[in-house]
Amino acid sequence: MPLPKPPTKRASRLEATAFDTNPAVSKPGTSRQTPPAKPARKASPSARSVGEYETVPAAQTPAQPTPVALEAPIKASKPVASATPAVQTTFAPAPQRQVSAATAKPATAPRKPRNGKRNADEAPKLFVLDTNVLMHDPMSLFRFEEHDIYLPMITLEELDGHKKGMTEVARNVRQVSRELDALASGLQGSSVEEMAKGMPLDCTGHKEAGGKLFFQTQLLDTVLPIGLPQGKADNQILGVVQALKAKDPAREVVLVSKDINMRIKARALGLAAEDYRNDKTLEDSDLLYTGVQALPADFWDRHGKTMESWSQGGITFYRISGPLVPSLLVNELLYLEAPGAAPLYAKVMEITGKTAVLRTLKDYGNQKHAVWGVTARNREQNFALNLLLDPDCDFVTLTGTAGTGKTLLALAAGLSQVLDERRYSEIIVTRVTVPVGEDIGFLPGTEEEKMSPWMGALDDNLEVLGRGDSTAGEWGRAATNDLVRSKIKIKSLNFMRGRTFLNKYVIIDEAQNLTPKQMKTLITRAGPGTKIVCLGNLAQIDTPYLTEGSSGLTYAVDRFKGWAHSGHVTLARGERSRLADFASEVL
Repeated sequence: MPLPKPPTKRASRLEATAFDTNPAVSKPGTSRQTPPAKPARKASPSARSVGEYETVPAAQTPAQPTPVALEAPIKASKPVASATPAVQTTFAPAPQRQVSAATAKPATAPRKPRNGKRNADEAPKLFVLDTNVLMHDPMSLFRFEEHDIYLPMITLEELDGHKKGMTEVARNVRQVSRELDALASGLQGSSVEEMAKGMPLDCTGHKEAGGKLFFQTQLLDTVLPIGLPQGKADNQILGVVQALKAKDPAREVVLVSKDINMRIKARALGLAAEDYRNDKTLEDSDLLYTGVQALPADFWDRHGKTMESWSQGGITFYRISGPLVPSLLVNELLYLEAPGAAPLYAKVMEITGKTAVLRTLKDYGNQKHAVWGVTARNREQNFALNLLLDPDCDFVTLTGTAGTGKTLLALAAGLSQVLDERRYSEIIVTRVTVPVGEDIGFLPGTEEEKMSPWMGALDDNLEVLGRGDSTAGEWGRAATNDLVRSKIKIKSLNFMRGRTFLNKYVIIDEAQNLTPKQMKTLITRAGPGTKIVCLGNLAQIDTPYLTEGSSGLTYAVDRFKGWAHSGHVTLARGERSRLADFASEVL
């Protein structure tokens, strides 16, 4: 087929018709013949292939077309008749089509909608957002793909009442207000009729949102049950949902709210209600990446024939290739414990194609490899110490139930690298100040003095680490404790914005109470030579509206898995006391 015209100017674009030219497809079993060139006819970029023409026999009705494949390009401007007088060929887009649109088969397969836009025959859902959804996630307006969003007037009124202050909720409300203002400014005018048509959600650059945003532009007349008070904001939103459902019964109207009681009331009224699930990294916390994988019992039999091994600096490396490689991630920890054989504890160093390189781990369960007098008591603790003492791991996350040794291991590894190896200059400890019970009010003193009551776990672990056998006597232990204290700085989470930590060992305790946005704020504080360790127990979340699936710790573990400079271990066995272990299981 002829090629389209080349561009006449530098960096100019082809015409739109040049991209619509499709190659001709001949029928199976027929030979392709090249037609003789006609010098009087010049190839044009607008020439279309025969796939866009239809042939209709004269003896048949127009409802039964018979396509005929032609090899010669035909100009789109004129209808062309074939050599057979009983067959008439017409150009498909022309208005003089002899084949009806209801019965004719398309010449090409229908294309899928681009940019996430819905098909014309699919009715999008209408989601009515509660105020707490916008307070929780200011970008929730753009998380519903091709569906439309409806904001009642009472929702805007509640947003206006929470915009003042320096809390996380106030910041989210102000961001929502800015997004709504940017969407409203894209309208040509300010008439109610134009506002009622809806505003495209992708006009501000969020191409993933293909729906429209509708504001409540008129008073909706609805009657709620007598038992519900009319002045409450939640009941007014329920009234709006009920009125929208009655106004357009063919369209599905869904209320989205983080308030469980409001969802229950909506379902009691026969209205569809859902939780906002877009903020959840995982639906089930049992699916969270553990960082540890058990090798199959036949590992050596299935991978031993093609395995390569070598030693370097007292460490053994294995290069394997086999069915196990696709299931591995970089920095994932592996173990093989078989009766009567030496156990294997290794870490995945790199994955290249269908091969992976494993490196054996150091045994910190041996007393000669103790870290500040602390030895690993189980397999997971040994894995955690290998990650904490690895200079190539910049980000380490440790999760586990109470008493598994998360804080003790992180603190012992930090003191060893700060005081013994001089790898980091100091240790910075921070945590979220979320009380378990009622708040006791403001605390006096400086920033570090205000944070001291929240750092009881740090003091307890320092007491354990300072209890080691020392020949220096009481004065020597006191001097050691003063030196250790001088290398540990306690910082508040409220003043982390804009900071940069250079060559620090940062411990974020109780990280399960962080939101994904707060977790991002803390991790991005890391400068050159800084290591960040996140500790948390997903079963002890105290922050309102946070669950195991939406916690910032879950978010970080899921996003960092497989990165070459991060590692994660889920500590499984408690080592605090038999009382604490039994309480964790039965309470």
